Amino acid sequence: MTQSVTVIGLGAMGMGMARSLSGAGFSVAAFDLSTPTMAKAAEAGIATHETPAGAIAASDVILLSLPLASHVEATVDAGLAAGAFSEPKIVIDTSTSEAAVSRRLAAKLAELGHGFLDAPVSGGPQGAATGALSMMLGGDAQWVVRVQPVLDAIAARTIHVGPSGAGNIAKLVNNMLVACHMLTTSEGLRLAEASGLPAEDAMRVINNATGRSALSEVHFPNWVLSGSFDSGFSAGLMRKDVRLALELAQECDCAMPVSELVADLWSEENSGIADNQDFMLLGRLDGRAKEKTNG
Repeated sequence: MTQSVTVIGLGAMGMGMARSLSGAGFSVAAFDLSTPTMAKAAEAGIATHETPAGAIAASDVILLSLPLASHVEATVDAGLAAGAFSEPKIVIDTSTSEAAVSRRLAAKLAELGHGFLDAPVSGGPQGAATGALSMMLGGDAQWVVRVQPVLDAIAARTIHVGPSGAGNIAKLVNNMLVACHMLTTSEGLRLAEASGLPAEDAMRVINNATGRSALSEVHFPNWVLSGSFDSGFSAGLMRKDVRLALELAQECDCAMPVSELVADLWSEENSGIADNQDFMLLGRLDGRAKEKTNG
């Protein structure tokens, strides 16, 4: 069982996972571009490093939580160039990345005796902070077995989907459905209110019938009907995931007419929601979110 884990990328997800790992007894090292974030990590007892390569060299398991696939590849390549992979390591990439990038990195690291898992997560900042994420894994089963204690510290559910890239594909499919469910649930609740049935009452029925989803059961009650719109996941990140899903569909020559419409409706121009705003604003009912934003 490994005792040392490095977390690179201490955003809302990465910081939560780092704290969960520390709470589970692991020795945790970290790197982030933000100086204030690094200070918070140090206050939490996490060893901070001045460079990604230094952080990679400090542990035998490297957990990445970065915005883009290009960031993931650049981080691994920088570590390789700096000699940070001199000892055997296993990289767990929890970013919502791209299957082609994961396959390329897995092959490159395998040639040098290292492991790589694409391991995107679902569950948001709250799940990261409480070690209750859901994780979909792509990669060789031997690496899953080797890092299972690490996975158990950050995730309540882990599903080994298949070879490298499979986790990325599953995550993009999942988030494409989330984007669709956001708009259809919002439309359904607007119809209920326009017809004289309060959204809260319609939701009680939906969540006990076949129209329910994680959006209706968790997201809308907590962050739309409450008026808070603060789930911790930005509209820009969701747009990125939708874009990646559609790019994957093009590569596979898979027709996605509904998803293409959803992507158009999710655009900043059509939704009026900026990339840095919470994605739950897309579920607003009767303009309530716009009023809140402009107020």
